Amino acid sequence: MSHAIRRLFIGGLIAMTMHAPATTAANEAAPKLTIVNPQALGDPSPNGYSTAVIVPPNARVAYVSGQGGHDSTGGLSPDFAVQVEQAYANLRTALDGIGARPDQVAKLTVFVVDHDMAKLEVLTRNVKALFGEALPAQTLVPVPKLAIDAMLFEVEAVVILE
Repeated sequence: MSHAIRRLFIGGLIAMTMHAPATTAANEAAPKLTIVNPQALGDPSPNGYSTAVIVPPNARVAYVSGQGGHDSTGGLSPDFAVQVEQAYANLRTALDGIGARPDQVAKLTVFVVDHDMAKLEVLTRNVKALFGEALPAQTLVPVPKLAIDAMLFEVEAVVILE
């Protein structure tokens, strides 16, 4: 890494940590994610997400690649709801594979082909089934298509490991 890039990288890290919220000894001992839903922004939980999630200090981070609605044979149902349910089951399998629980997921990004409000209801139902009250931060990205033509949904995750 060149000296100039290293200085920019270190400067960016310093700038990021200068604005981090102060923590208390009790917060440092708690390995759990802290969910924050400021009242002024309304309650996002009916839509299946939290506004922000604070990661504990010194946490290790894992990134789970996008999980689609493929079954164990690689088949894809043409039904959006079936694909979403299978994708969340695949996400759960990926979490199990890294020794993580759903309450360790800090952030989800979901990609939806031809998104509409009926699809949002399916997504909300499935995310609440997996995460319960500990809803991660989430971004939904409507897309015209995904990597495979028959894919209608994909979910990726940022996971905090203990």
